[in-house]
Amino acid sequence: MVIVLAWRLLTLVVSLFVSSLLVFGFMQVLPGDPARVALGVNASEEAVARLRADFGLDQPLDARYVDWIGGLLRFDLGESYISRAPIGPQLLDRLAVTGWLVGAAMIIAVVIALPIGTLMAVRHRHVSGLVLSALSQIGVAIPAFLAGLLLITLFAVHLGWLPANGWTPPARDPVMFLRQLVLPALSLGLVQGAVLSRYVRSAVLDVMREDYVRTARAKGLGPMRALWRHGLRNAAIPVVTVLALQLATLLIGAVVVERVFVIPGLGSLLLDAVANRDLIVVQDVVMVLVLAVLLVNMLVDVLYSVIDPRLATGGRR
Repeated sequence: MVIVLAWRLLTLVVSLFVSSLLVFGFMQVLPGDPARVALGVNASEEAVARLRADFGLDQPLDARYVDWIGGLLRFDLGESYISRAPIGPQLLDRLAVTGWLVGAAMIIAVVIALPIGTLMAVRHRHVSGLVLSALSQIGVAIPAFLAGLLLITLFAVHLGWLPANGWTPPARDPVMFLRQLVLPALSLGLVQGAVLSRYVRSAVLDVMREDYVRTARAKGLGPMRALWRHGLRNAAIPVVTVLALQLATLLIGAVVVERVFVIPGLGSLLLDAVANRDLIVVQDVVMVLVLAVLLVNMLVDVLYSVIDPRLATGGRR
């Protein structure tokens, strides 16, 4: 286990280094001048040159990359080109907002997918299983932002049960926080739950065809009991893999959903920074998202060894 963890940490570090090079490189090829955007089109060339020097944009690319990475390692994310405010505090605030949204959406997706996906597999030869499978296909085809608009139309406009948008910190008003979290979390969680249920169905079907499950059923166990006692552990491995992939999908989906529901999360911060040509904010936000995805992938790799210890020893006991 120690060797596996050490190898995963090394892989994480190398992946972060390569990702930082790619993110920094992409930012440099984008058209436009951040200093010109910050000062406006009527600013003089001398004022633009002074601001470029203040931003460090007149330095060579390698020096700017080293300065940026060095700041990240010191937990100094720099200052915004537009507002000149420190990026770190506002990024942490936005990260907490997105964390609540993505976490709630993931819980909804898992709560929906596990029972429905298992039922679709167990009842795959029955009408109920076919109906659930058809509904999951419809859910897969619906984008998260469209699901959000439909939920707003139904529950906020017509029924008036929940607010259509906005965000209240949980410490300020827990009840309003939950009311404002329900619709955006559902718009993400329902779509991802439909996707995940398809993978759960496939994994459970594969396990149900294994000899040890058929033997358990031959001994008198029902399909659900045989699956619960002998199959769920093996079915969990591909499902955990998909969960890690879905986190990245949820983070990407949150960018659009936060706009739909006017939520001040990382997605809104990223889109505003792109629109304002605030490249340092874009770089920092993207690296935070990359770090989150890589950390989850590393955690999943470790979980593989917990679920099935043979994976940590190459299949040897």
